[in-house]
Amino acid sequence: MNKIKVLIVDDSAFIRKLLKDILSTDKEIEVVDFARNGKEAIEKLMKNEIDVVTLDVEMPVIDGIDTLKQIMLKKPTSVVMLSSLTKNGADLTIKALELGAVDFITKPSNIFKINNEDIKNLVIDKVKIASKVKQYNKNYNYKIKTIDNVKYDSNKNLNKRDNIDNIIAIATSTGGPRALQTVISTLASEINSPVVIVQHMPAGFTKSLANRLNNMSSLYVKEAEEGEFLRNNTVYIAPGNRHMQFKKERNNIRIILDDGEKVSGHKPSADAMFYSLCEIDIKKIITVVMTGMGSDGSKGLKKLKESKNNIISIAEDESTCVVFGMPKSIINLGLADKVIPINDIGKEINKLMGRF
Repeated sequence: MNKIKVLIVDDSAFIRKLLKDILSTDKEIEVVDFARNGKEAIEKLMKNEIDVVTLDVEMPVIDGIDTLKQIMLKKPTSVVMLSSLTKNGADLTIKALELGAVDFITKPSNIFKINNEDIKNLVIDKVKIASKVKQYNKNYNYKIKTIDNVKYDSNKNLNKRDNIDNIIAIATSTGGPRALQTVISTLASEINSPVVIVQHMPAGFTKSLANRLNNMSSLYVKEAEEGEFLRNNTVYIAPGNRHMQFKKERNNIRIILDDGEKVSGHKPSADAMFYSLCEIDIKKIITVVMTGMGSDGSKGLKKLKESKNNIISIAEDESTCVVFGMPKSIINLGLADKVIPINDIGKEINKLMGRF
């Protein structure tokens, strides 16, 4: 059996040893080398056959972001970032995902908690998932457009209400931040609908994701807040570690953030969002399930389609998925009305909403 070959890059000898000890407990993984900084990482990557790099975001000599850029240019390899829970760490992590990192792991505030069983399993699972992702140099030489126009800041008036006739609901996980950039940046500025998103991501990172998407979209993108009303032409991202649900109040819809148990193994959960939409009486709901591991969203979408006849469901095509798990599950259940590559999903939504 060919083992997954891992290069650990971190300036802390303690973290390097902890990661090696964790990964070495799995018989499918082999830690082949270490690097203390980005310069060493590039040198060792070029000399060895490596399947996955674990890369600290903040390092001396060459930081994680510049190291990642060089990896993607010189020898594209699956990268899992290690990030702190600070705002700067979150912003840098979102930047890393934009540049081609497959996923990230957050360092606990108490570093000794990295030996926690759940964290150990998370580290191993993310490395295994990353090992299955193919990397292509051409994917990372692209420009992200930014939008300079002033958009309505819905934070200033959370209680202002719109009559909501349509909802666009998007679910995604591994590979989702880049997929969302592609879709959200192509949506029409007058889409005549709120857009609600579940992206599997821990608390502290969804706000940075919302801010980044806001800079490249003609729609206003924000992290959802408890009790606010949905507004048309606004994108709401479920906060990390909270389910996003909805309550109909006449023609208005209020956001409810639920701190309950995980649903389908996740919080936020796409299934939880879709279950909640079953209770909302509305003209049209467009659902989109994109790249991600597992099957979150399939049970909720099944119930949603059984309870309503006004659902149009889109699944991302396998050819553009980082991980073809979540879309595959809804396709296999016969729940996908349309299967579309990522570059065409935004255009299809515009078409369905009468915005060409």
